[in-house]
Order: sequence, then C-alpha cells, then structure tokens
Amino acid sequence: MKKIVATVEDVNPEEEKLFTSLRASSWDEFHGQETIKTALQIAIAAAQKREEAIEHVLFYGPPGLGKTTLSHIIAREMDATIKITSGPALARSGDLASILSNLEKGDVLFIDEIHRLHKTVEETLYSAMEDYALDVVLGKGPSARTLRIDLPQFTIIGATTRAGMLSAPLRDRFGVIHRLEFYKPDELGIIIRGAATKLNVILDELSLVEIAKRARGTPRIALKLLKRVRDYAQVKGTGAITFPLTQQALSLLDVDTMGLDPLDMKYLAAIIKKHKGGPVGIETIASTLSEDVGTLEDMVEPYLLQLGFLQRTSRGRVATQSAYEHLGITYPQQK
Repeated sequence: MKKIVATVEDVNPEEEKLFTSLRASSWDEFHGQETIKTALQIAIAAAQKREEAIEHVLFYGPPGLGKTTLSHIIAREMDATIKITSGPALARSGDLASILSNLEKGDVLFIDEIHRLHKTVEETLYSAMEDYALDVVLGKGPSARTLRIDLPQFTIIGATTRAGMLSAPLRDRFGVIHRLEFYKPDELGIIIRGAATKLNVILDELSLVEIAKRARGTPRIALKLLKRVRDYAQVKGTGAITFPLTQQALSLLDVDTMGLDPLDMKYLAAIIKKHKGGPVGIETIASTLSEDVGTLEDMVEPYLLQLGFLQRTSRGRVATQSAYEHLGITYPQQK
C-alpha cells in the first residue's frame, strides 16, 4: 500500500485526529451512498483491468457527507499515493505545476474546494487532465515560448460544496461525477455504532437513535455529537452513554430534536418574525444575521430544504408551515 501525502495542513488538529481515527478505510466500513459505491467499484475494477488510472472524479454535495473519505478509499483500492491540496492553496499556476510534475503513474491528486481555483490555475489544469501534459510558458513578451511537459497517467479527484460555481470546461473534464446525498437515520446509526466501538465506549440503543436523529443526515456531525456526548458521559456519569445523559448533553449543545442548531433557528426566526415569512432575499437574511451568504447557502439551507422548512422561490426564501409549527409560531392563514 502506498503512502498518503498531505500538501496542505490547515485542518484543526483535533478535527483531523477525530476523522482520521474514525474515517472508513474500506468499502466494508463505508456505509450509505450505495449507488455511488457501486458505480465507483465498477469504475475501479475496469481501470484495474485495463491497467490504467481511474478517470477523473468529481464529488459534490453538502459538507461532511464523505467526499474526502471516498477519495482515500479510491486511492487505497487503486494502490495509489494520494496527495491532498485545496483550491485556495493553489494560488498560482506554478503551485499546481510543482505538484503535477512530481506525480507518478496512477497517483491521485485530491483537490478540496475545487470551485475556488484561480482562473489561471484552472486553465493550467485543462491540458493536464485531458492530455496528461503540462504547458509551461518560458520567458516574457515576444521571446516567450511554450514548453510541453508530458505527465504520467494520474487521477484528479475534486470535491466541492458548490458545483454550480465550477466552470463548464472544468466540469466536462471529469469522467465520473457524483452528488452525495444526506444519510438516513438508520445509515447514520450504523456509522455511530462503529465509531462507538472504535472509541471503546458503551452506547445504548436509544442514545444511538437519538444522536442519529439529530445529526442532520451528516456523518461528520454524527461523529462530533458522539464525541461530545461521550465527554459529557465521562464527566457527569460513569462513562457509559445512557439515554438521559444523551438528552442532557444534546440539550447543552443546543441541538434540538430535529437537529437544528442555534444558527438554523435564528435563520428561520429572521424570515418569520422580521420578514413576515418571506419571500426575502438571501442577502437580506445574511445582513439581518450578520452572517456570510456562502455560510447560509452551504451550511444552513440544504438541511432546512431537506426537512421541508424552507422554500426557494424566484422572489426569495419562504418559510413553510412546518417551520412555523416547529418554532411554535401560529401560521398565518392568508399564506
């Protein structure tokens, strides 16, 4: 098995330790996204039969659903070295050229937040993905010339939460494109049970179901909640996670019964109480909450849309009757 090489180290050490220790390392350990798993297994098997690198892969969807984990599994299945970077880290085309020129045949380059690539870096990537070649400009002005460097067959795996921000030329160069969906509570339950085993913590069935229900359909959040509940159980109990301790811990964390956190509640309250339920533009909501538009679009809205608490219309965002009921506010009949 080849090694994993990280080229960017801007991840919180505690978070990195958490997800490295609990991250699935094989198809057997990865639960959920069954259709995607099957498609990837077929693509990998076909590439191995041809003794080629797997086609370039693009994963998109809300954060925390397993894009990075799937990338690591692909690399392990292909017995390939995976190098990790992100769109913002590749500020110049020379940064990308440095990484690409050091790749070996079959290597995987994982680019997180690929939608944030600088335009010049993205253009450098086109020929590398399509022709396995790197065009380098030497000199300036009339004496400038282009040198083409051949590259070995490699695989780019891109991950993004905002596929709509990818340019069409870049998106078209990915041969395998998959959208990751939110997980069902029973799928999250399997992930939580496996993580509890790895953490060597006793977890009762009611607690497992409660954590899964409040995890917003997201494995990353499920694992975070499990760790926080474990901490609470160790301090306030004997270390075993029981249902009463789980309820107390989740209440302390301000995670309600549907998995909504304080920002979600403020978002819905802003639409309902300050803007009469909508429609209201996302920029106005962001200004009301003093939050970034991207944060609301990437971290808040997907789950509220999934729950049916929010509607996106041509005139703006609208809170649904279910949202009113969840906040305990009377729904105006004229709506």
